[in-house]
Parts: sequence; structure tokens; C-alpha cells
Amino acid sequence: MKRGASGLSLLLAVDKPVDLTSHDVVNRCRGIFQEKRIGHGGTLDPLASGVLPLGVGSAARLSRYLSEGDKAYRVRICFGAASDTDDREGRLIASGRPGAELSDEEFIRQYLRGLLGPQRQMPPVYSAIKVQGQKSYEAARKGNIIALQARDIEVFQADLVDFGPCEINLLTEDKSPWQSAGVYWDVDFRVSKGAYIRSLARDCGASLHCPAHVGALRRTAACGIGLEDCVSLEALESLKTRAALDPVRLLGYRFAFGDSKEKELCNGAALSVADLKIYEFLPERSSYLSCQCTPALCESERPLAFGEAVSLLLENRLKAIYRFDEAHNRIVPECVFSQGVIRGSID
Repeated sequence: MKRGASGLSLLLAVDKPVDLTSHDVVNRCRGIFQEKRIGHGGTLDPLASGVLPLGVGSAARLSRYLSEGDKAYRVRICFGAASDTDDREGRLIASGRPGAELSDEEFIRQYLRGLLGPQRQMPPVYSAIKVQGQKSYEAARKGNIIALQARDIEVFQADLVDFGPCEINLLTEDKSPWQSAGVYWDVDFRVSKGAYIRSLARDCGASLHCPAHVGALRRTAACGIGLEDCVSLEALESLKTRAALDPVRLLGYRFAFGDSKEKELCNGAALSVADLKIYEFLPERSSYLSCQCTPALCESERPLAFGEAVSLLLENRLKAIYRFDEAHNRIVPECVFSQGVIRGSID
């Protein structure tokens, strides 16, 4: 397949099913769109389901922007056993009996409130983090442990959804079945970039003196994309480009229309801010939106901040992402799309 053979450039989101890797989903989409260049915005483990943003064609370059923001998950934390991968697909490494407090709703809610805020987190050994060019999970599978560094993360939300007794089923190191009674918590988390839910589950177990792991995981939001914006792989087969989302809204940057600067824009030239009008979307709850004939955008009155990203539109497609250079009062190109990224149903 030739690079860029499809002539497409769009952003969409798939509701990834359990037992497929993110790369499996990318491969399926390559077949659907007949396009080799497809990137995803944030890896999901095979155990996990939910929101997986995808860029098709030149829009694959949006992947690095899509992985930047907060993400939301619903996770089942199972207390009573820990695994080497920190989830139910790993091998048993520790077990323990859950204390009575782990089934006390008031205790659980108070504990979860204590998780909110900035913190340092050690990533899972089985993660895609690279150290000197080697992925941690690949080294772990060979019996080698890479020295990972703790990272700064933040937990913005940790709400209890449900809890109760559960049955834990894991495999031991020699692959023998192991079963025990445990306790589960279903929790809605919203976390910053770089946070691992498996690490949160592991650390909950450690602080509560009862080994824990992830029993189920579903990503419910990422980069402003919710489950309601996603399509199944089966639906995508028939929808194709009709599943496209608006990258301008999802990126959330202020934007400008570059039609009067088409030549400079296509050549990736710097643009004077004095020659552009900067726009922003109106807040969703704005009274201005009560009239459907009113455009949901307005000219921005705020000056650009140093280094601020700006989306540039050409013929109502996302053509480039620029950054503000305050010293020269201009915006300079950071990412120019050879084919403008379509804006979904409004394109």
C-alpha cells in the first residue's frame, strides 16, 4: 500500500473492544480506509475498552496533540491479590484477605477523596515507556527489569460507583489456576496525562495493606471525546468518513481563517498576527446559543499568549497548527497538513 494512497485526512474515535490492542484497531482501520498512515491518541491495554482517538491520513500527525489532555476512566479495582502486570491478565505475585473497612462505603469514599490532587506515581513495569530505546514491557517479558522513574501526575476525580464481594481468578507463575474471594470497587477516575490506572489500583492496595489489581477498565473520555462520539469497528465499516469528528473543536485552540493567506499557509510561512482575526467557540451554555441562527463562535478579544497554539483553517478544513511568537508578533508553523483535515459533518 502506497503512503497516502487514500487521499483522506480525518479524525475519528473508536470504542475499542476488550482483547484487542490499540495496534490491532489501527490495523483494522488501515483496511477500512485503505490508508497506511493511521495514528492513535493514547494506548489502551487489551484488557481495556473505550475511547480511542484515531487520525487517518495526514491527520495521523494529530496523535501527539490528542494524547495531551486529561482522560477519564471507569475501573474495577479488585482487592485480594496482586499481579505482575497490575491487572487480571498477569501472574499472581501476592495475596491477602480484604479487611472489613474495604466494604464500608463511608470509608471508601473518604479514602478516594484522599487520592485527589498532585502526586508522584511509579509506572507499571509492564508499560510502553522506553528507557534507552527499550520498551519496559518487552524487557519485563524477557525477565529483565528496567529502572523506571516516578512521574508527576494529578487525580482530578475519584468517585465511587459501586462496591461488593467478587471472585478473583488469576494464574500463578507456573500457569496454574488460582482463585480466591475478594472485594471490588468500581471507581470513576479523571486523571492527567501520564497517569496509569493500573498503578493507581496497585498503590491503593499497597496503602490499604491488601494487594490489588485492575479487574476491568473502560476509558470514558479523552481529548474532549466521549463514548457518545465513538463508533464500533463494525459501524465504521459502513460509516467510513461519516464518522469524522471536528478536530478544531476537539483541539480546543483558538483559530483563524487563512483563506486570504492561502499561498503562505500552504508553504508553511510565518504569518503576522496583525493580518489575522482570531476566533474562539462560544461556551456551550452561552445564552447566545439559544438562537440556532447565531454562529457558535465569536472574534476573540484576548491577546495571544506566548507559545499559544492556534488552529489555521483553509476552506473550512484544519490546515495547520501554529504557535504564537510574541517577540515578532507573528505565528509560526508547528504542524502543516498536506491535505486539510475535514471537520466531520460540517465539512
